[in-house]
Formats: sequence, structure tokens, C-alpha cells
Amino acid sequence: MASSLAVAVSVSVAAPASSPSPGGQDTAIQVPDVSKSTWQSLVVESELPVLVEFWASWCGPCKMIDPIVGKLSKEYEGKLKCYKLNTDENPDIATQFGIRSIPTMMIFKNGEKKDAVIGAVPESTLITCIEKYVDGR
Repeated sequence: MASSLAVAVSVSVAAPASSPSPGGQDTAIQVPDVSKSTWQSLVVESELPVLVEFWASWCGPCKMIDPIVGKLSKEYEGKLKCYKLNTDENPDIATQFGIRSIPTMMIFKNGEKKDAVIGAVPESTLITCIEKYVDGR
């Protein structure tokens, strides 16, 4: 069904942060990956709230939300950690948290899932969600 859409958007995966971007844009901030082997240390044991972007390389809407998550990771530096989890490479974690649609952004605090936002939503929607868990409570 959606395979024709997936084929049309499989242009290029996010370029490494060291690659120069056309037009001198510096908005493409690379969000670090989290995987099954690093989940415990990066997400569960984090002292800061954590936003995890569940994504896959073939997902068009994931490519749309990725720069927004990168920008927010910079804006909330020191208050929030941001990571990306490739659902194709880490199916057990995706299943554990009931991921059925991507992109899904989940917020974890003290190792517990607190909130989720599904889909390529506007930046303001993510900010509203994040603000509930950073700084105060």
C-alpha cells in the first residue's frame, strides 16, 4: 500500500554532522543513536528527561521531523537528552513500547515512559510536550 510512498522518499539518510550542507545551513544537528545495547545507560539511567525519536530509514515523515528534533536537542541542551532509535535495527525495544507508527517521539523521565507524540508534528507540539518534563515537573 504505502510502499510507493516509501520508495519516493528513500533519497538519502541524514548526512554526518561533519558534512558541509548546501547553502551553509547549520540547522541539521545530528541526533545521536540509541540501541538495545545503550538503552539502559542512555535512557533508563539518565538524570535528565530523554526524548527518543523512533524512526526508520525508509520513513518519509521521519525525515521531516528529524531536523526539528535536532534543533530541539540543541535548544534544550543541559535540560533534555535527545536520541534516535532505528525501529528496523531494534525491533524488541519498539515492540516493548508498543510502537505502531513512526515517527513516534517518546519522553522518558527517571527511566519511565511519560508521554508520546506520534507523527510528523509541528515543532510547537513537541515543545508543549517537552515543557511538561523539563525544569520543574
